Amino acid sequence: MPNEMARSKKARRPRRGPREPREDPARNELISRSLESAQQCLLQQDYGTAFVHYLLVLNLAPVLKDFARESFRFTLFKWADELDSLGRIQDLFDCYEQAVELFPTDEVIVNSMGEHLFRMGFRDEAAAHFHKALKLRPDFPEAKENFYRVANWLVERWHFLMLNDHGRNRKYQLAIQRAVQEGCSTVLDIGTGTGILGMCAKKAGAREVYACELSKTMYELACEVVSANGMADSIRILHMKSLEMEIPKDIPTRVSLVVTETVDAGLLGEGIIESLIHAWKHLLLPPPVICICNSAPSQTGRVIPGGATVFGMAVECQEIRRHHRLCVSAVGGLDLEAVREIRSPVSCSVDADESAEPYTTERLSRLPGGFTALTGPCRMLDIDFNNVQELESLCSRKVMRLRVPVTQEGVVDALAVWFQLHLDQENSISTGPQENTCWEQAIYPVQSLAHCSVKRNDELLLEVSCRDAYLRLCCVAIVRDGQMFHLDSMEEEDYSTVALPNPEVDLCSALASLQTRHDTVSNMFTLECSEIALLNNVNYHNSFRMAVEKLLTSLRSSREMQASEVSSSEPFYMLDVSEGFSVLSLLTARLGQDSGSSLVQAYSSVEKDQHQALLRLLAQSNGVEESALQFWLSHVEDDSAVLQRPASEKLWSAIVLDCIETCGLIRQRLMEKATLARCLLEDGGRIFPERIVIHGLLVESDTLLQESAVQGTDPTLGFNIAPFINQFTVPVHVFLDLSTLECTHLSDPVELFTLDLMNSSANYISRGIRVRVSAPGKVTAVPFWYQIYLDADLTVTTFSQDSHWKQAAVVLQCPLVVNTGDWVQLTIQLHKSSISITAVREEAVTADDATAEEEPVPMDHPQGGLC
Repeated sequence: MPNEMARSKKARRPRRGPREPREDPARNELISRSLESAQQCLLQQDYGTAFVHYLLVLNLAPVLKDFARESFRFTLFKWADELDSLGRIQDLFDCYEQAVELFPTDEVIVNSMGEHLFRMGFRDEAAAHFHKALKLRPDFPEAKENFYRVANWLVERWHFLMLNDHGRNRKYQLAIQRAVQEGCSTVLDIGTGTGILGMCAKKAGAREVYACELSKTMYELACEVVSANGMADSIRILHMKSLEMEIPKDIPTRVSLVVTETVDAGLLGEGIIESLIHAWKHLLLPPPVICICNSAPSQTGRVIPGGATVFGMAVECQEIRRHHRLCVSAVGGLDLEAVREIRSPVSCSVDADESAEPYTTERLSRLPGGFTALTGPCRMLDIDFNNVQELESLCSRKVMRLRVPVTQEGVVDALAVWFQLHLDQENSISTGPQENTCWEQAIYPVQSLAHCSVKRNDELLLEVSCRDAYLRLCCVAIVRDGQMFHLDSMEEEDYSTVALPNPEVDLCSALASLQTRHDTVSNMFTLECSEIALLNNVNYHNSFRMAVEKLLTSLRSSREMQASEVSSSEPFYMLDVSEGFSVLSLLTARLGQDSGSSLVQAYSSVEKDQHQALLRLLAQSNGVEESALQFWLSHVEDDSAVLQRPASEKLWSAIVLDCIETCGLIRQRLMEKATLARCLLEDGGRIFPERIVIHGLLVESDTLLQESAVQGTDPTLGFNIAPFINQFTVPVHVFLDLSTLECTHLSDPVELFTLDLMNSSANYISRGIRVRVSAPGKVTAVPFWYQIYLDADLTVTTFSQDSHWKQAAVVLQCPLVVNTGDWVQLTIQLHKSSISITAVREEAVTADDATAEEEPVPMDHPQGGLC
């Protein structure tokens, strides 16, 4: 048989190359016309039609992608904004999915889709898009800033504290080892997080280990961690709530051990009661029966932790008080007496709104100004997690009343609560205020109409319940010398004369209240904690009042000089676009009336009906005419375009911008808003504030390191976890109280950066400064705060005891070892609203260099920057 491979090359048929596509004139004409139509629609701001034309063009002619990329992005973003404003959310995401299909590696489109997802509350999906955008372009600043913001939501900072808490980790490991050694061979880890407790069970010898996690981000993280530790085949992780798990659909049989740490500062807030009741009924083997002594552990079920004891005490604390109740009677010349009561949305009272949280959380040891314990620690509640009947009866149990002796005279501002978690008979964890754990303490603010003043030997009457599976704690009365004073009805001045309750008097009082209740309820309002703290900030409002008075005096003087051109009766227009509740517009309107000439027409951008009602009440009680205070959003067709002229031929005399977030960061798009605001000001008009100066200092703080990443090179309990969770490390820490932060100051405060809202040419995006070290140590972070210049002379700081703002800090990736007299070079950069700081220790600096600074890099001006 002849060898086929021996044929001559001439005998082979030549291989054809790819055919050249035939020219299709009709197709080319369609592409050309659609592209022209898309561009024409853009000019007419018909973004929806333009988007459809671009989709057609780019699907028919992919070679045009690079040419049309920028125009397509612009069209997509504009159309998405329109869809968002119309509430067409599904259409919005459909458009983004079509865009990503066309441009799967376009980091700008991927990041933008993530921003929309985050605004809609899809944090896991948003994080995935930000992460993808960063992989496509690691130096993409927008994606980096977005990822850092969302990382704080997805992987809360306590995860790092928890993994750095070696004592807590070791106690859990010992309790799990003991249970497995006693025969608990099948384990379910509820709310696995990083997977550490499930891995402890497997390492201890458990035959089968299952775990569940609701958060998509943490579920994926746990899968990575378990796989990296060689346990992917022996630990099955489910992305679901334990309440949804069924046998044999999700796990084959009932398990003999459930491990969990789904407890928050208030013990029950993460739903541990509900999840354990479900587990006992559907997932766990039955508990051991006491009368049967030979029941094997492998045939019975148990839970780690086995139980908890809840403790509490009454505290006096000015910091808590000013965030939860109105403490002042006037601010900036405004009388606040007309307001019967302002409460925070944190309440356990029976008349609290359904959206109210029963408690907030604080680390008592870090509260500015500290606190005073007015009672000793009191045992509030004992819970046995291994007793399903007790768990089921907990929520339906009658309210329990406790009498707690007062040991210190003072004002009861809150009840502070912590617990001892009993893992087993030998291992327990305390979350008390003296302990350094990942848990804060639960704070139940007392929001009575009058100060709850107590004396030694008084008793507090407390009510404890677990309604809705939350631990609820209320201080309802004070017992003094055998008499009881109910906090919800007594007036402060009548405190010493209130007698014991009389049923007939109570009935008459209740009937009388039915006739007056409609008058008083309207004078009770709920504000966010930060809004109450702002309203209590007398210095801020007084400073603002003085700044506005100076501005109005200057503008009146200018008008008098231009009397022939400007009517003296023309009002000054003022716009307050503060986030949340603000009285600055009302304060300005009041100043206009006090002056007697050239009234002020003030506009507030508050949206909530209750906020508007509160401003109207205060306006009426302060003699401000109804027409002098308007609500701006009712005059604006598009809520997203708040910054616009007061009228077609008018300009603003003053615009108030909310520049700093409560957490300590600059508000997003601040400089863009300032650029637009400048264009809307009359001659001599002003933005408040006009300038912001950022100050900071060098510190050494082990606390900030512990909260930022898993520390050290050793594995956590022998498991490799740090490289995976440390992906979610963020360089900027927020909501700090620098006055109580455990740290060592290594330098004096220095001026880091300046943002000028009135003069765009003075701004820059990068600045280098040299900082002299004043003490030896290791520079781990640069905390920063703001000096807010209302005008050239009047300033307020965000670093003061009456400030409603917190501070923030940049944590250095590589700490610097320094000695006294060394110089550290800081490079501060501002991208949009995100601050980054790098630090380098200088080996040798001459005397001339010591006072020198790098030239700032000017900020790019957008079109219209000359305004």
